Amino acid sequence: MTTGFDLVTMGRIGVDLYPLQTGVGLEDVTSFGKYLGGSATNVAVAAARYGRRSAVITKTGDDPFGRFLRRALAGYGVADRYVGTSPRLPTPVTFCEVFPPDDFPLYFYRFPKAPDLDITVDDLDLDAIRSAKVFWATVTGLSQEPSRSATLAALETRGRKGITVLDLDYRPMFWESREQAREWVGKALEYATVAVGNLDECDTAVGLREPREAAKALRDKGISLAVVKQGPKGVLAVDDTGEAEVPPVPVEVVNGLGAGDAFGGALVHGLLSGWDIERIMRFANAAGAHVAGELACSDAMPTEDQVLRRLGGTE
Repeated sequence: MTTGFDLVTMGRIGVDLYPLQTGVGLEDVTSFGKYLGGSATNVAVAAARYGRRSAVITKTGDDPFGRFLRRALAGYGVADRYVGTSPRLPTPVTFCEVFPPDDFPLYFYRFPKAPDLDITVDDLDLDAIRSAKVFWATVTGLSQEPSRSATLAALETRGRKGITVLDLDYRPMFWESREQAREWVGKALEYATVAVGNLDECDTAVGLREPREAAKALRDKGISLAVVKQGPKGVLAVDDTGEAEVPPVPVEVVNGLGAGDAFGGALVHGLLSGWDIERIMRFANAAGAHVAGELACSDAMPTEDQVLRRLGGTE
């Protein structure tokens, strides 16, 4: 059976090793927590917390960390049928440092190459991609071949039908230059209906950092819903009905990593629920705040009740 998913994501997976001591550099950390990670995978986990039937297209190494990730996906209720195994590349590991409230350096160990960048067109179940209510792809998948061609093929097979999200998730360390990324992001935007990114990621996509100008540029490229994250100024969303600008939800930040993925899963839930953009943005902001107040990413993804409690029982 290849049909019936509410959400299919495609992109990074790996093991996150988060220090159990905060406010110190990695050289002084003595113990770590081990979690499932990777942006596209976390979005699938976040959506599954709302009861959405989710799957992820990705690839791990043939090693204990790869087995851990498959077991974690099963525990979160995310289908792993499209998770491949590389016989030659190790499962990636990511370390972070935790300096609340706003400094969380990341150290990616994706050498010589991450298995999730080794996904080929032949690895794809195009029927499952076409039939998913939402397909979510990330810019990281465009950074190297064969993942680049596979990501573009997956986007193209959607034909801009249904909800096709491009996560602008620009990580400079994965690219030769911002200009190289802009070229390939531009091609991917031709197939997306929703684009989500912060101001720096919007700069990579369309060369603009002013929120409304960036949203307009994305819409001019055929994007139906442009979502521009503005950090402490909240989030701006623009679609055919107009715009909504929603302030952030106050939270005592423990670890800001993963908040964006929680936002993404909540965005998917709101779109599938048919909510208006202001309601979606308020809900997604609260979901992101919930995760920012926790150490873990995947383990911390909230349920709908948890998000509503953070909103004070209102939307």
